[in-house]
Amino acid sequence: MIQPQPQASIWPVLIYRDRLLPYSETFIPAQVEALRRYQGYYVGVGREPSGLGHLPSQRLCLLEDAVRWSKPSATAFRLGGVLPKEFLRRLQAHQPRLIHAHFGPDGVFSQAIARRLKIPLVVTFHGYDAALKLAPEQNHPSLGQQLNQLLYHRGTFYRRRYVEQRSRLFAQADQIIAVSHCIRSHLLAQGCPAEKVMVHYVGIDRQQFQPDPQVAREPVVLFVGRLVEKKGCGLLLQAMRSIQQLHPQVKTVIIGDGPLRASLEQQAARMLPTHTEFLGVQPAAVVRQWMNRARVFCVPSQMTAQQDVEGLGMVFAEAQAMGLPVVSFASGGVPEVVREGVTGLLAPEGDGEALGKALHRLLDDDALWERLAIAGQHHIAENFDLARNTPLLEAIYDRLLDRKSHDIG
Repeated sequence: MIQPQPQASIWPVLIYRDRLLPYSETFIPAQVEALRRYQGYYVGVGREPSGLGHLPSQRLCLLEDAVRWSKPSATAFRLGGVLPKEFLRRLQAHQPRLIHAHFGPDGVFSQAIARRLKIPLVVTFHGYDAALKLAPEQNHPSLGQQLNQLLYHRGTFYRRRYVEQRSRLFAQADQIIAVSHCIRSHLLAQGCPAEKVMVHYVGIDRQQFQPDPQVAREPVVLFVGRLVEKKGCGLLLQAMRSIQQLHPQVKTVIIGDGPLRASLEQQAARMLPTHTEFLGVQPAAVVRQWMNRARVFCVPSQMTAQQDVEGLGMVFAEAQAMGLPVVSFASGGVPEVVREGVTGLLAPEGDGEALGKALHRLLDDDALWERLAIAGQHHIAENFDLARNTPLLEAIYDRLLDRKSHDIG
């Protein structure tokens, strides 16, 4: 459906994500569509094949749609900030007032757009991008090694370039946003100027995340997230093995996909052959249905050896809004969204035994479950309501534009 054109008083902004848009990043369009005095235009190099496919086409501007030879143009843009003329014209046609990039590497790429359009650059850091470090063998590669990485291991190549360019991004960005105080601390440790970085919680649409009290809770421990090391799904499966001894009726439901799925399915087949269900990626409505049915939500996030950390975890806010108590590790920004002993139970990071005990408590203790469920809903309403938090982001935009107008004046 074609959206009406924005009124003159609504300022256009560019929302940059290199690939639009991974399925796990629903928080980005949620924030963009909650803007009231600004309108977001989604900008990137190309589409994420298995990602979100419902972005508004009339507000979508992709480099791969603007040029005939998209792959070499994309490489030239990422490596040297070269903007194809037609892509630049399409961006200029929107008359954007600023550009807001999500994740540090995207901030590096979007610097070229900010310079050519002469608009402020905002960069939100979400997790791994704040603390990422290179392994010793990745430092100072030869020219041949760099070429080999670019051709055959692009992820490694661009991660290395990002770490090398992160300090320059800190200097050139007009505003840096951290999704949690934890991420702000990591940014400061990497040399980001304290006066340039602030914490802003994205929030969730509480109109979408409301529990239906008519639906009975089932003996289900629910996991929702990418199947990667950081999310700790393997540790959950280990903990559930002991749970089965006392709660043989409890089932583990895993929603999400990722590179570890095959090994996790094999692990579940060995440990919990009849009590684990992998559902893959599911629509948001299905996720909400499971959050309404489950007894406990558990994503035991942990920091990886590459310093990939859970910046905040909006899925924890979604679960609590649905009246679903959380069990996790006290890792990264998780304690900011899950209050230990108040809205959920947080075990020491990496302590699988403590994780299992926390799961046991919430499966056994109805009074504790009820108290945490109610407190969790209040906590999210007070701190992570998208309708309340988005105007704070607009105020950040306002200050940047006001500062720019004074600089020009």
